[in-house]
Amino acid sequence: MTVTIPCLADVCLIPIGTGSASVSDEVTEITRLAQSSHLHTTLHSAGTTIEGPWNEVMDLIGQMHELLHKKGIVRIQSDIRVGSRTDKKQSPQDKIDVVQRKLKEAK
Repeated sequence: MTVTIPCLADVCLIPIGTGSASVSDEVTEITRLAQSSHLHTTLHSAGTTIEGPWNEVMDLIGQMHELLHKKGIVRIQSDIRVGSRTDKKQSPQDKIDVVQRKLKEAK
């Protein structure tokens, strides 16, 4: 089944058993992959937000897992939060802007 509804996914891949507390090398690899896709991605301090059609977003997350496994990571735990909305198009920045505006109005 193809699911094409637009979504925003916030994903954090956690490689387990790397031998180091740092995972910046792995984050760099999956960020490079995400940025090379046609989907809009935003790196933040605790993961990446991916914007696009549901199936394509989930496919990219799978590609991230596959890439790290091919690099020798045998176990990966992912935290994924996905939101979809059909009444309007909304970017991650749009969501932030609404809250910022309301914070200013409340003063």
